[in-house]
Amino acid sequence: MITIGVEEEYLLLDPGTGHPVPLSEEVRRAAGLEALAEDDEVQLELLQAQVEVATPVCGSLAEVAGHLLRLRHALGTAAERAGCRLAATAAAPVSGAGTVPVTDKRRYLELRRQGGHLIDGMLINGMHVHVGIPDREVGVAVLNRLRIWLPTLLAMSANSPFWEGSDTAFASWRTPAFSRWPVSGLPPHFADIEDYERRTDALIASAVITDAGQLYWQARLSERYPTLEVRCMDVQLRVDDAVMLAGIVRALAATAISEHKDAVPEPVCPPELLQAAMWHAARHGLGTTLLDLAGRPRPAGDVLVQLARHIAPALAEHGDGRHVDPLLHRLLREGTGADRQRHALAEGGLPALIDFIIDETAST
Repeated sequence: MITIGVEEEYLLLDPGTGHPVPLSEEVRRAAGLEALAEDDEVQLELLQAQVEVATPVCGSLAEVAGHLLRLRHALGTAAERAGCRLAATAAAPVSGAGTVPVTDKRRYLELRRQGGHLIDGMLINGMHVHVGIPDREVGVAVLNRLRIWLPTLLAMSANSPFWEGSDTAFASWRTPAFSRWPVSGLPPHFADIEDYERRTDALIASAVITDAGQLYWQARLSERYPTLEVRCMDVQLRVDDAVMLAGIVRALAATAISEHKDAVPEPVCPPELLQAAMWHAARHGLGTTLLDLAGRPRPAGDVLVQLARHIAPALAEHGDGRHVDPLLHRLLREGTGADRQRHALAEGGLPALIDFIIDETAST
């Protein structure tokens, strides 16, 4: 059984205007006082209008769902007491009167110094999934096999169509916004763990980044835990969609481990095609085509069917198919979070969009 853990980042919004509000410390403190969230499960983020949660190590998707619901409830209640609302959207739909201050922590203040005005565009929120790996050598093999599915995971998770009051035309605006950091985007292919460590050490030695925490690839080996961390996905409006994606990531990792043990050749996709696939997924979500593993455009639904077939044995092995399969069908039927946000705006304007995001975040 491969263990799993999920991190989610949220915005704090004014319920009337939808503007981000710098109340993260107050909200985190209130959540802790209610004894509903442990200190290490609720963390401050880069900007003071953001908070992050991290589940404990979980063995089942039911555990993941229970912890995410518990943590969202704790923070949602605390946010209401502080006069704001919790919002699981991957980009701030509207901006306020000024910039949101950086959280007063040395690491974040250093990022402000490094990134300058870039920081002002970081009111964006991701969902990170950690899967347990036997060792870092196997982790590199899993990374090499899983990276070709990152555009599909991004398209499925797209939930950030709006920025500063406008439709960006992207399903995931978070993706191009975050790609402006010096080490970001798709992880390279690595020969082995020695190659991974030699190249990451060289990046740190360059002094362009300060440590391994700034290896902002969309998938990477964790430096803190015995896990591989998939970071390409937007935070999800609904907990059950987050759980679905976590189950798919675990199944992809399990499939990669099995293929590595059986010496199945690694899939080969030219990096330029993979990068194009990632941009296309961020731009369109599931609305048009996705690039398949050979780099050819195919209907998005067909690529999801290909994914489902690829991971079906691993889903069954972990007992996750009964959770994932119906939600995958719902995703194809209802669309992504970006699709649903656009529908809410079209139906009732900006107030309806803000209410929709807040209500979906709090739903069970």
